Formats: sequence, structure tokens, C-alpha cells
Amino acid sequence: FKNTYNIIILLPTTLLTYSIKQLIQFINMSNEETDNQDDNIITNKKNHKKYRRDKPWDSENINHWEIKPWNPQDGDALPGGSLLEESSFATLFPKYREKYLREVWPIVTRALDKHHIKCELNLVEGSMTVFTTKKTSDPSIILKARDLIKLLARSIPCQQALKILNDDVYSEIIKIGGLVRNKERFVKRRQRLIGPDGATLKALELLTECYILVQGNTVAVMGNVKGIKQARQVVIDCMKNIHPVYNIKRLMIMKELAKDPKLANEDWSRFLPAFKKKNIQRKKPTVSEKKEKKHYTPFPPAQLPSKIDQQLDSGEYFLSERQRKAKKLAEKQEKSIQKSVEKRMEREKEFEAPVKKKKTMTTKDGAEKDGLRKSQGTGTSHGKSGSADLDLDALKNKFKNNASADNINKRKAADMADRLSDFVDGGKDKDKETKRKKKKKSKGD
Repeated sequence: FKNTYNIIILLPTTLLTYSIKQLIQFINMSNEETDNQDDNIITNKKNHKKYRRDKPWDSENINHWEIKPWNPQDGDALPGGSLLEESSFATLFPKYREKYLREVWPIVTRALDKHHIKCELNLVEGSMTVFTTKKTSDPSIILKARDLIKLLARSIPCQQALKILNDDVYSEIIKIGGLVRNKERFVKRRQRLIGPDGATLKALELLTECYILVQGNTVAVMGNVKGIKQARQVVIDCMKNIHPVYNIKRLMIMKELAKDPKLANEDWSRFLPAFKKKNIQRKKPTVSEKKEKKHYTPFPPAQLPSKIDQQLDSGEYFLSERQRKAKKLAEKQEKSIQKSVEKRMEREKEFEAPVKKKKTMTTKDGAEKDGLRKSQGTGTSHGKSGSADLDLDALKNKFKNNASADNINKRKAADMADRLSDFVDGGKDKDKETKRKKKKKSKGD
């Protein structure tokens, strides 16, 4: 307004009214321009719906994530009729799988021929390769064939591995070898994943609806996408020292909640268990034995002799290379001969007869005596004979005891018989015998 103010002062009064009108017009024009600029700023925003048109063929009922099988009879075909270039994938397999793969390879070849995929088994390099051909129409089947040879290399049975060629089956090989540093700890956690008699792995297969195989440093999983994600999480948690039982319990609850349609759109966190990790610090066992304190000396320990010093002491340093080799060879042969002699002695011990135990005899006094006494001197000592002497006193006592016991038993038996006969016959037979004896005596006289 400074310029307009100067003009107004210089102009005469006759032109004052005219200038004021123009000034008002100028101010109004400036206001209109600012309004138009604001309108342009508002209208310059990007209109994302400008080129969007209605799509009558698209509706909410269509499932865009549905995987339709490739069927050339339904009109599925590649532009141009075939693939432009050949694709191939190869994988190595361990030595112990060679015998099984040779037996099963005809079945694999027939299964891949249906999809116009060529396969090759190279036993020299230990590899399996799959190729596309000119007749291959499905562009994704080569990826399925790649997964097939990977699963066969990881010890999955052929009939199970061939299911990967179906469109609704996927696979993943989880590497668990590098998740745990300590080898013993890794083996324990891997066994924990399998469970007693494979019970934990079987429960996990039922819940995730997947096939799971633990082999070496990998875990192979086959199934749908959702089940593979759940199985992979359980496997990784197990390697991180979280027991699979906790995750199995969680999956069981989620499976039951999925059956209820009312809870389909609700949060399930209030139903799921929240397990807290307890880090219990265990005391290390204290060593009771105290280390003896070494006496402090300001002097360093004596220097150990070098290899050359040892050779100078033994005299080996002055020998030639040929003599040194001959000496080492002689020592080696001597050690081998000594070991062979020791082994032969151990083998001969098996054929030695066992040592017989000495027979002992007991007397009335309770003292044990050997039935046979070996002579103290054997054939070479002072000319004495090696024959054994019998212990006659012990044998005499034994026979006397046996004879006296027999006589006593016979007398007792005779007395009992006499008493019974007297009781039964009433003494008649006894009188008859006494009369007969008297007659015989009288005749004899």
C-alpha cells in the first residue's frame, strides 16, 4: 500500500475519487486470485478412484487364494504352447540312500513322466537331477519335482514323497543343526522332539495334519501351509529349550476353539495358556579338596629340552636319515611282536582247564582234613616221590563209628520183633520152641 499511498498524495483532488474506485477494484481482484489458488490446491489432490471401474465378474464370494489344478483339458495352456527354455534342478544324496534310490527310481521316473518331467540318477557323483521337456505344460511342476528329490535325499519313503506332486501338498526342510552348539544338548533336544516311542512326534502330526520326519540335522515336514507353519514353530521352540508338550497343549485348545463358529472372529488369547519361563540358577558343586599352594619362587621354571637336545642325548642326531628310519622300523616291529605275543597268551588262556577244588573230610572233633595229602616235594626236589599218603586214622575212626551204629540198629529191631510176637501169639509159640530145644538137648546127651 505504500506505492498507492504516494500516488494518492501526488494526484489532485479531482482524480482522488477515480483512484479510490480503482484501488477498491485492485483489492477485490487480489482477493479473488488468492481464493482461486486455494481452490486449485484442493483440486490438485490425486484421485485414486478416477480410473477405477466396476468389475461385474468380481464379487466377495470368489476366493482369490484358491489353488486351481492345472488341467490342459480345461483350456490351461502356456502362451506359445511350451516353455521357452529348459529348467533343471539337482541335489546330492548321502551314500546310505544309494541302495534304496536304485530300487525306487523306476517308480519315480513313471510318476514324473505323467507330468512330462525328465529325471536322472547319477551314482558316480551321488546326485539326482530333474529337467523340463518340450511337452511340459505346467510351469510349476518343475518346482514340485525339485521338492520331490530333496525329500528323497532326506530319507522320506518314496510313496510318501510322491504326494508332493499334488497341488494341495507343500513341504519344508527345517535345518536344526546350527541352533544348538553343544552336541550332547542337541541330541537330547532332538530326542525330546521325537518323544518316547515317537509319541510326541505322532501327536504333533495329528494336530498339524502333516507328515514329519526327523533325520540327522534336519526335520522334513509335508502338509498344508498352515500345518507347516505350526510344525516349524514347535521344532524351533524345542531347539530353544521349550518343551513340545506346551505347544501341543496350545494346539489342542486352538483345534477345539476352531470348531465353535461363534468364536471364529474373537480373540483366543484369553483361552490359551501362558507359560512363563523360569530361569532357576543351580549352584555348582563345590570342590572339597583344596589345592595346595605352591611355594613362591622369583625364578622362572627350567627350560624344557628341545628336540635337538633330546636327539643329542640319545645319539640319534649323529645318525643318517637311513639309519633313523631303520631304527624307527625296528622299534615298531619290536612293539608289534610284543603285542602279538600278548594277544596269543590271552587266546591260549581260554583253552586252559579250570583248577579243581580240594576235597575235605570232617572228623568228630570238627576239624577238617584233606582226603589226599599232596607230597611237599614234587619229582625234582631232593629225590622224593610225588605219591599221596592216605590218612589211615581218619578212615579207621569212620568205619568204627559206622559199624557201632549198625549193630545198635539191628539189636533194636530184634527186640521190637520179640515184643510184638509175644503180644500177638500170647506166648504159645515161645513155649513150643522151648520144649523143642529141651528135646534136642536130651537127645544129644
